[in-house]
Amino acid sequence: MDGTVKRTCAVNGTKVLPDSRHGTEGITASSTTLLSPLGEVTVNSTVNAPQSEMDKLDISPPPLQKREKNIWIVVRAFTPAWFTVNMGTGIVSILLHNIPYNGAWLYWISVIFFVLNLTLFILFTFISALRYLIYPGLFMIMIRHSAVPLLLGAFPIALSTIVEMIVLVCVPAWGPWTVTLAWTLWWIDAAISVIICYWIPFVMTNVIASMHTHDIKLTTLSATWLLPIAAPIVASAIGAVVAEALENEQHALWTLITSYFLWGTAMPLSLTCLVIFYQRLSMHNLPPPEAIVSMFLPVAPLGQGGYAIMQLGKVAAEVFPKTGTLSKMGTHSGEILYMIGWTVGFIMWANGLAWIFFALASISRRRFPFNIGWWGFTFPLGVWSGATIAIGQEMPSRFFNVLGTIASVAVTLLWIMVAIGTIRKIVDGKIFLAPDFEQWKKKKTQVTEAA
Repeated sequence: MDGTVKRTCAVNGTKVLPDSRHGTEGITASSTTLLSPLGEVTVNSTVNAPQSEMDKLDISPPPLQKREKNIWIVVRAFTPAWFTVNMGTGIVSILLHNIPYNGAWLYWISVIFFVLNLTLFILFTFISALRYLIYPGLFMIMIRHSAVPLLLGAFPIALSTIVEMIVLVCVPAWGPWTVTLAWTLWWIDAAISVIICYWIPFVMTNVIASMHTHDIKLTTLSATWLLPIAAPIVASAIGAVVAEALENEQHALWTLITSYFLWGTAMPLSLTCLVIFYQRLSMHNLPPPEAIVSMFLPVAPLGQGGYAIMQLGKVAAEVFPKTGTLSKMGTHSGEILYMIGWTVGFIMWANGLAWIFFALASISRRRFPFNIGWWGFTFPLGVWSGATIAIGQEMPSRFFNVLGTIASVAVTLLWIMVAIGTIRKIVDGKIFLAPDFEQWKKKKTQVTEAA
């Protein structure tokens, strides 16, 4: 095949026709595999050009807007990755509300972030529902993709941030009915979190692997596997916040016990994934530039898990004596859980600090392009900052209060930077990539041709 370059992108399943722009000299076969935030891109090329010519090759899948320009471009390309925007926005609102050195102006800024997060969540949920209603069968195609299903974990995590802000902002302002609203939403969030935590890893490791459509290899493993597993951990932390606001002691007790269940079902799984991901890093180096931001994701279950177990112990110390739970231990059962929770939480916080170092060292070694995955910066660092604030409040410690304040401000500035980058990419349309939609489109074409 003289003078041609043939490329096959595993993300969208499209083939690019020979392009004479790249020259005709020295053609040899080669294969390159890239990992984008939305999946693996495999480039099989017959290239016989010098290295300088290879550097000029455009191996990224063409953006949707270059192929089809219409008002439905956003709907078609709206993968669950967009709910990471809610995760980042939600955690900023929580941090600005809980920051140790607070003021009335910071409170109102946190309310603005809360309203923005709620608006975006409703909008994103509507667009997502519209996407799967307009394109029948697309949801099942998405579930069978090699990477996109993992991002479903962002939905319940985003909802969790809204529930916590309802407790922090709406309950003091509007009274008991908002407690009932938060409690109801939390049960819905907890159920969705457990379903995603159990179902998505099973689909990824069994169903997709058995279909032989995607090879799951250690070399291509990314930390996005933690997203569906981390959802119950976040729900457990929010459950402790909700339980503290409930006036009915039995309701608070059952919320607390369920939250311990959520923490127990997800935390060991996330630690298992961390071990596997660490093995992947030690044996196969860092993720490619397109996915290097995922290095921050391991901080999320550690930071939020640490905060959750500390908050659960704190609430247990108040609820258990009132309800007579574990009464054989006298009135000290809740206090024991409180001390254990703080100790375990502090250890997890320290482990999260180690992963922050790994992540910062990784991104400092290479340049990486902007994409929707940059929102993976904000939430992990945000929940670690929240754990720092919780440690400072419980000790109490001025050092941790100052550290939590600095970290919270840094996360807020990071949110501003990523938000500006996202808006710029939305304007030029380069952020809209939908590998699952391309697979759906290809399958529909095959069915039409067969008919």
